[in-house]
Amino acid sequence: MYCIDEAAATLAQEALTEDEAATLLATARAVAHRVERRVTPLSAFLLGCAVGRGLADGNATRPELLREAVVQLEAMLPPEGPNGGTG
Repeated sequence: MYCIDEAAATLAQEALTEDEAATLLATARAVAHRVERRVTPLSAFLLGCAVGRGLADGNATRPELLREAVVQLEAMLPPEGPNGGTG
């Protein structure tokens, strides 16, 4: 069975905190419902790249970088409609 903590270990990454996992899942849901499902994994990849680049620069912590990247991504999304989809 697939376990995200094992995936993190396999990829030599720290396990996700509960807050990071919740943030990523909420962002993925927003992208899937407000843009298109097929771009959700691509958006998640780009978030990871942005966080990794910030970590390499040593400018902030992973949670800070994730929050910043999510804010930037969500600012690009179309507004949410009354039923949770695009408006």
